[in-house]
Amino acid sequence: MLEHDRPITRAWVLHPDLKSDQSRRDAGPALEEAVSLAAALPDLDVCGADTVRLPRIHPGMLFGKGKIEELAGVLKAAEIELVLIDGPVTPVQQRNLEKAWGVKLLDRTGLILEIFSDRARTSEGVLQVEMAALSYQRTRLVRAWTHLERQRGGLGFVGGPGETQIEADRRAIDDQLNRLRKQLAKVVKTRELHRASRAKVPFPIVALVGYTNAGKSTLFNRLTGAQVFAKDMLFATLDPTMRKIVLPTGDEVIMSDTVGFISDLPTELVAAFRATLEEVLDADLIVHVRDISHPQSEEQAQDVMAILQGLGIGEGAPLIEVWNKIDLMDGDARDATLNQVERTDELFAVSALTGEGMEGLLAAIPDKLKDPRHEAKLHLPFSDGRKRAWLFEAGIVTEDIMTEDGYDLTVFWTELQKQRFDRL
Repeated sequence: MLEHDRPITRAWVLHPDLKSDQSRRDAGPALEEAVSLAAALPDLDVCGADTVRLPRIHPGMLFGKGKIEELAGVLKAAEIELVLIDGPVTPVQQRNLEKAWGVKLLDRTGLILEIFSDRARTSEGVLQVEMAALSYQRTRLVRAWTHLERQRGGLGFVGGPGETQIEADRRAIDDQLNRLRKQLAKVVKTRELHRASRAKVPFPIVALVGYTNAGKSTLFNRLTGAQVFAKDMLFATLDPTMRKIVLPTGDEVIMSDTVGFISDLPTELVAAFRATLEEVLDADLIVHVRDISHPQSEEQAQDVMAILQGLGIGEGAPLIEVWNKIDLMDGDARDATLNQVERTDELFAVSALTGEGMEGLLAAIPDKLKDPRHEAKLHLPFSDGRKRAWLFEAGIVTEDIMTEDGYDLTVFWTELQKQRFDRL
């Protein structure tokens, strides 16, 4: 089925605001983000959205009896086919709510899985999504498993043949997971070969990271001239894209655009997408792109840093913050932002859309890449000609003496260059 031929599903978004949850986000921005998530799926028509205040969670139904009856009337009047709950829903709650309302239901994890499946482009990305979906689905065998024979890009939760296919049991899912792990092992091995070949290139890697919809892909396009899919849509980019660029100083770097982060990212997906973030693991410089015009910009930044730290990404690599979308700010707020940026070398205010502030950012990147260097003595046998060539290409050899069994070299390099050399 072609993407534009998919049936449109009428959807409603509900954000449960649990009073007893001290770590809960502000209900307004949280509901707005949930609606944006839903809008990222092309075959959903979001007809409405509500915040539901909860004094406590009802184990079997999530919401109280009165609220369920009230919502049943709203959903029926709007002819809703799918309800999206912005939070976790147990299989029992899901089954009971679907029965009470006569609709399909997706929780936050299920929705993000749908989006990831719809957006994944590389073979590894597709396999990672399938494995994450199977792990999630394994606990929800109250539903029919439709993914194995799907005709559309998504996972079969929304639209498509749906509930009419046979129900998967745990054995079938485990068999499928084992098959996918074997496929993934082959794909990852191929990817490691690509990484090894990139290690031969002495150019430093600059990785763009940030909250989803912060403008990373727009910034990447402006920096590289590449036409990466950039849209005002959550999760627009899922697979890392890499391009070589020449900075105004003449320095050459590899720029990497990565998947956006989001608060409460399901643990299945953090694990599944670690490999797609491996470009960041190798980065010489991490550029954290923030939508500084967003009312929750600070909270989004904390979410990004928490996920980076949880994955062990970027330890030892320098990091700078880019405050994007200043074109959406005006008056005192804009002045205050620009004044704050001027007081430090670690912050840069830009508009990826208009190009404002780009010169300062481009000028700063080479300086940030110049890590402390130290001298080292190496001996390479004649058979290690490839390693010797890499050292010369990197421009870090200060002395090269031929001996009876190879070469004695003196190099002046950074710790990251040493690590890259050791992987050759």
